[in-house]
Amino acid sequence: MCRSPIVFETDGWLVNHRMNSALPGYLMISSKTDTNDLSDLSEAALKELGPLLATAQDVLKRKLGAQRVYIGRYGHSPGYPIHFHVIPIYEWVEELFWKDSRYRILQSFADGPGETPTDGAELTLFVWREFCERAEPPPVQGRSVSETIEILRRAMR
Repeated sequence: MCRSPIVFETDGWLVNHRMNSALPGYLMISSKTDTNDLSDLSEAALKELGPLLATAQDVLKRKLGAQRVYIGRYGHSPGYPIHFHVIPIYEWVEELFWKDSRYRILQSFADGPGETPTDGAELTLFVWREFCERAEPPPVQGRSVSETIEILRRAMR
């Protein structure tokens, strides 16, 4: 995880666009405290976290048109402070997911139909593999990453 380009900052947290993501609006919210455990954070940092996550979600939906926003804490890599992934799912991202037949294999892992045609885990996997790990990611519809970062900076002030 790289801490640049910074979109927004509080006393306890940095918000940046994920460096290796071609998906506009994929944010990382990282603690400024060098810990991987929420219980080690100050009360002030913990009080900032909820409103910061809510603001990020709101801006991604309202300003960028994400139909859903997934927020997760996955970090277990040594050397990185606790951080949260904030992943916008635009309508066109889900359309790309359904057009890619390789991801239909995921349906074979369930015992019966799911509650919805797809879920957050499947779409998160799709975003990670296609927009963060692929040398040539799918084409983006709408604003570029750099345009999105500027919109996010203005909206989160």
